[in-house]
Amino acid sequence: MTKNPVNNQIATPAFRRNFIWNLIGTTCWNFTSLFFLMLATRLNGIDDAGIFSFAFSTACVFYVIGVYSGRTFQITDTTKEISDSDYFHARFWSCAAMLIFALFFCFLRGYDAYKFTIIMLLTLYKSLEAISESTYAVVQKRERLDQVGKSFFLKALFSLIFFSVIDALTHNLVLTCAMLVLASTAVILFYDIPRLREAHFQLEKPNLKKVWFLTRKGFFVFGFSFLGIYLINAPKYAIDSVSTNEIQTVYGIIAMPATVLALFGQYIIQPFLMTLKTSLRQNFPHFIRLTIRLTLAIFAFGIICLLAAWFLGIPVLELLYGVSLGDYLIPLLIIIAGGTFYAMSVVISTSLTTMRDTASQLIAFFIVALFAFSTARLFVSAQGITGACLVYFVSMLALLILYILLFAYQTYLVRIGKHHDD
Repeated sequence: MTKNPVNNQIATPAFRRNFIWNLIGTTCWNFTSLFFLMLATRLNGIDDAGIFSFAFSTACVFYVIGVYSGRTFQITDTTKEISDSDYFHARFWSCAAMLIFALFFCFLRGYDAYKFTIIMLLTLYKSLEAISESTYAVVQKRERLDQVGKSFFLKALFSLIFFSVIDALTHNLVLTCAMLVLASTAVILFYDIPRLREAHFQLEKPNLKKVWFLTRKGFFVFGFSFLGIYLINAPKYAIDSVSTNEIQTVYGIIAMPATVLALFGQYIIQPFLMTLKTSLRQNFPHFIRLTIRLTLAIFAFGIICLLAAWFLGIPVLELLYGVSLGDYLIPLLIIIAGGTFYAMSVVISTSLTTMRDTASQLIAFFIVALFAFSTARLFVSAQGITGACLVYFVSMLALLILYILLFAYQTYLVRIGKHHDD
């Protein structure tokens, strides 16, 4: 019997090492936002916590501008038309744009100096993460995803230490957010950059033609990524417009489990990027099976999360945040279900991006984002937090349905030999 090279790749010690460290690092990193909000609520009060929750979510939206086409696009690039150095230069420009857009956003919304400063500091914090994504792509293409996981672990560790200590001593969110920037910078200088040197990476002179080519090539990935993070945060923007910081805090608390679950789809797929890339070229039926299995694994995990939330969700969240949430069990379950749908969509999106089908994804996200934009304020005004959760749930369900249809169509095109890259 002929051995499957893809299966052999999964069975190697290197794959297991990469998978374990990526799971540890990205889990710790993705849970930092949960602990940040928990600490801000307990140390600074529910009003300031609402400002922090909104500012962090806003920084995550601008992060998509900074990361632009993303690590997945860089890793799965088989054309070799663009060097890793070109990706770095493009990332520097996109991060500059990220900060400029954040400035314009704050001025247009008319925020006071306190809220403005927190948003800008957290945007700077996320811009450093965006730059790191190019570093991670370089080392991951050399089969060292474990180093990515270790970097995430260190950033999570030092960010939490700096945040908790400084905020406990000063109760000053501005100074605390500045310390987050310092913690991330330290890990980049003393861990990420040495990993680049080990990979023999050299930053060459910028080639503006290639940077512009990359900007055009990655636009569709950027477009649907930006709309995706907008969908996640659309209810928060509606709350910011028509409700209070206290309600923002409550929504942020019950949305936090779903946010972490949605991110689960992103980091569970990372160890399989090279496998997807290989199987797409060498064993397309395995490519389809792997995509389906990962999607179903997230669905099963979502069911477990729903059951856990039903029995333990509210008591655990009240214990962690010190806020009364007894009336919000149903909204919590609604938003966790929506988070499951989004995480499943992330897996299918990664496979479609590997196939270089990106334009249709942008169309799908645009349709769903248009729905969220036109209904979010109405739902929040009419039903408060429950309305916000319903907008999230319906948006994510619609997105998943569209993604399933897109994946079925693209696999059909491959089977009949009519698939082509964007």
